[in-house]
This record gives sequence, structure tokens and C-alpha cells, in this order.
Amino acid sequence: MTTKNLFATLTIAIAVVFGGCEKDTDNTNPDNPVVIPDQTQVQSAVNLRSAGDYVILAGSGVSNVPTSAITGNIGLSPAAGTFLTGFSLTLPTGGASSTSSQVTGSLFASDYGVPTPSNLTTSKGDLTTAYNDAAGRTSTDIVLLAGNIGGLTLTPGLYKSTGALEISSGDLTFDAKGNSNAVFIIQIASTLNTTSGREVVLSNGASALNIFWQVGTSATIGTTSKFKGIIMADQSISLNTGATVNGRLLARIGEISLAGNTVVE
Repeated sequence: MTTKNLFATLTIAIAVVFGGCEKDTDNTNPDNPVVIPDQTQVQSAVNLRSAGDYVILAGSGVSNVPTSAITGNIGLSPAAGTFLTGFSLTLPTGGASSTSSQVTGSLFASDYGVPTPSNLTTSKGDLTTAYNDAAGRTSTDIVLLAGNIGGLTLTPGLYKSTGALEISSGDLTFDAKGNSNAVFIIQIASTLNTTSGREVVLSNGASALNIFWQVGTSATIGTTSKFKGIIMADQSISLNTGATVNGRLLARIGEISLAGNTVVE
């Protein structure tokens, strides 16, 4: 494809910087995905500490349009338990946690019985530490991404976007190259969005719990999308109807919204 045709394409091009050289990658064919060159600097996993005790952890609320299926604990702080909505909760008087038929695990809120308030304060602090860790990572061969990353195959390492990212044309693949401990960190300055039906694919030993999405504002996972990884959003996370997540949903300040979703660690 000529330079002229490349810039004439109506699809979103992705700017990739690798090893000091910049190139424009035409990401138009999801059946022939672009493979990003291997990075030499290995990234260690982001330590979630006690924030990792939750599959969903939010600041201002967790709302649900039944029926969802959540495997793992849900935590909410500093908002109170009245902002856990759509779960038909059972909360023993003075109890430290509540239960729901939609959750295989327990639900915790800042106004529940001891030691829950203190535990949640610690976990939210640990989330901020983890978020800042991911946001502050550097690498000698960092790869810069922009726009639509659907159709790409990402190998282990550190990725950065100075704006928004989306998976909107083709699916996104994480290739661990046979290393089940391989870590992927994606730094996003603003939003992360997937369109309906898009999928994040794990390949060659890649683990959802070793993929860290640091989102500068908010994330939206599209209807029936199949998403993988740990989202750490500064603001909010929304799952549209029927979307599934293998990983964790962690929102520092805002709400996590569910609509008939499946979320599993």
C-alpha cells in the first residue's frame, strides 16, 4: 500500500513507535492482523495488594440490571450500601457483608459492619497505588498506540496512548509467546471503548490477570463484547448488555454499571 493510499483509508490508522522508529500501520483487515514487534524490556505485574480481593471495586456505586453473574467479591467505598443496586441483597443486621443470588462471593460497602469499612479504605488506597504504578511505568522500547487497536496482536510489554483507545474494527489479540507469566500494561490517557461484539483474544499462554488496562478517565465495554484483563479506571466503567469480562473491574472514583453481564476473575 502506498503512502498516499494509506492516508486515504477511511479506517483508523494506528501510530506505532518502536525502537525509536515511527511508522503508520494500516489496520484494515481483521483476518490478517498486524503483529507488533517484540519488546526487549520485561514488565513485572502490577501489585494490586488488597484491591485484588475484589472482582469489582468502585467508588460511588455499583448498579446492575438483572440478571448478571458475578464470580468474586464486590466492594464499594466511600459510597454506602444503598448504592449497590439491582442485586436483591440479603444483609444480616450489623453484618460485615451482604449476599446476592447473582454473586458467587460477597458484597461489601463502606457502611457495613466492622472490619469492612477499614478494609475497604485500605483496598481503595491500594487501588490508587496500583493505578499510579501502572500509569508511571516506563520502558526503553515502549509502543505508542492510537485510535482503533482492533485487529492488532500485542506481545508482552508496555503500551501507551496519549488519547483514547477503542476496539472497533476486528478483535484484539494478546500473544504471550508461550510464557504464562507474561505481562501486558496499556496506559490510556482518556477513554477505552469497545463496540458491539468485539473480542479480546488470549493466545499462547496469555492470562487475563496479567493484562493491566490503566484508563485515564472511563471505560465502556460494548454489547456482547468479550473482554479480557484488569481495568483500572480513574472514573467509571460501564458494561453494556450481554458483555462478558474475564479479569477485574476497578474504578477509583466513579460507578461501575452492569447490564446482564458475566464477570469472572
